[in-house]
Amino acid sequence: MRGASLSALVLLLAACAGRGVRPLPPDAALMSRQVAREQALATQTTWTLKGRLGVSDGRDSGSGALEWHQADARYRFSVHAPVTGKTWILSGQPGHATLEGLRDQPVGGSDAGTLLERELGWRVPVAQLVHWARGARADAGATVRFRADGLPAEIDEDGWKVEYIDYGTVGEPPLPTRVFASKGDYKVRLSIREWAPE
Repeated sequence: MRGASLSALVLLLAACAGRGVRPLPPDAALMSRQVAREQALATQTTWTLKGRLGVSDGRDSGSGALEWHQADARYRFSVHAPVTGKTWILSGQPGHATLEGLRDQPVGGSDAGTLLERELGWRVPVAQLVHWARGARADAGATVRFRADGLPAEIDEDGWKVEYIDYGTVGEPPLPTRVFASKGDYKVRLSIREWAPE
């Protein structure tokens, strides 16, 4: 009976590994690997991603082509809305953000997330998203669930559930290509077609 149970367990683990995306409970080895991965990402401070951004609050939604430049703590988001044909740009650094393209003059604020919510009605956790977009935690105390290949399947942090739908095959460490973050009715989706270190 014990041998049969062991065989069943081996078959179950093999099936999970074959699919490659089933979340696994965290253990010391997986968390150690994640910490090393986050340390490697922390050395890559300048990069660009291109793709699409989608945001909704359960009632209204918006989306557009996204180009995101990050240089240390400085960021620049450019979002082009296909329906209106307008482009708005969010740029700044911790403690100050500027939003251009919505009004005749740029508007500013002390926090990028608060500025987006005030001007667009979008709740986007910008400070955390810079980490989440690359499959990392913003806070070391966040909960991580792993795929069978050891990459994050989900990060739970500050009330947000961040799901990693897919990863690219190029780059070290591997970077996400589809990210879905949700907190109640608020949802943020990233579909990334290109990552480029600078």
